[in-house]
Amino acid sequence: MRARTLVPTLICAAALVLAGCGTKNGGGSASADGTADGSGNRAAGAADTSRGTGAPAPGNAPTALRFTGTTVEGKPFDAATLAGKPTVLWFWAPWCGTCRGQAPQTAKLARQYRGKVNFLGVAGLDKAASMRDFVSSMKVGGFPHLDDEKGSVWKKFGITEQSAFVLLDSSGRTVHSAVPSGPADLDRRVAGLVG
Repeated sequence: MRARTLVPTLICAAALVLAGCGTKNGGGSASADGTADGSGNRAAGAADTSRGTGAPAPGNAPTALRFTGTTVEGKPFDAATLAGKPTVLWFWAPWCGTCRGQAPQTAKLARQYRGKVNFLGVAGLDKAASMRDFVSSMKVGGFPHLDDEKGSVWKKFGITEQSAFVLLDSSGRTVHSAVPSGPADLDRRVAGLVG
């Protein structure tokens, strides 16, 4: 009897994982306020001035930046610390070949726009050790990366596949949510954030 209940449970779990990372959705369904459903029902956590941009989190952070998490290094992170500057959210998975291909360019753009545009990696679909290994081996440690193994940030922004980018303007409004068509497209879009 036990095997009969275990097999359907495993099949359902596998289907959920495949549905979450294999769907070809050119842009997710994030609304203008950065939430998947437009409700904005996320409360911002307390600020920690040792993460994000290093600045205290403003009490009126945009809805899109009202989430907290833990970095792949195990440190608490409050996205409200990103408020006031354009932000690039990069949703990736450690085993994703496309993500590996985008890593050098994303790291280069983060260096190029340091102080002007925030970059935040949001890792999912794997375990923390694999996420840490990716950050180290791909040399993308110049900006924070969240361990979103449970998928809460992915869900907030309506992300259904890796790799995806969500670009927020300085007011926290989503201006782009999709897989870039190539390196030139990502360069152009990030440059557009600083206008």
